[in-house]
Amino acid sequence: MLRALLYILPLALTIYAFIDCLNTPEEETKHLPKVVWVIIILLFWIVGPIVWLFAGKVRRPAGARGRAGGWVAPDDNPEFLKSLKQDGPEKQDGPGKQDGPDDDSVLKDWEADLRRREEELKKRESGEDSDK
Repeated sequence: MLRALLYILPLALTIYAFIDCLNTPEEETKHLPKVVWVIIILLFWIVGPIVWLFAGKVRRPAGARGRAGGWVAPDDNPEFLKSLKQDGPEKQDGPGKQDGPDDDSVLKDWEADLRRREEELKKRESGEDSDK
């Protein structure tokens, strides 16, 4: 078990560092271009990921990510909440969805087309029966 751990831990670290490097924007990489960091991580599979984690990327405190213009949850985003109020209930999908007149007319057209096709099939069947 211990032998397997000696291979699994560096491999997991390399995979994590590789994915982290690929997901990091180019402007947040330090000292070297992103492509060079990827080569270092893959070529030196124990030292490379450790160097990437400590020196390859600009690190910020965890709380500063959402405040500096980054991603904000929808329920905390005032612009998103305004858009919901402007859309109203008729544009929302789900149990409270209201069918508009377009939906009714499309449904009636489909029903009329179905009836027409059924009548054509009945005519064909009755025509084939009379030939025999």
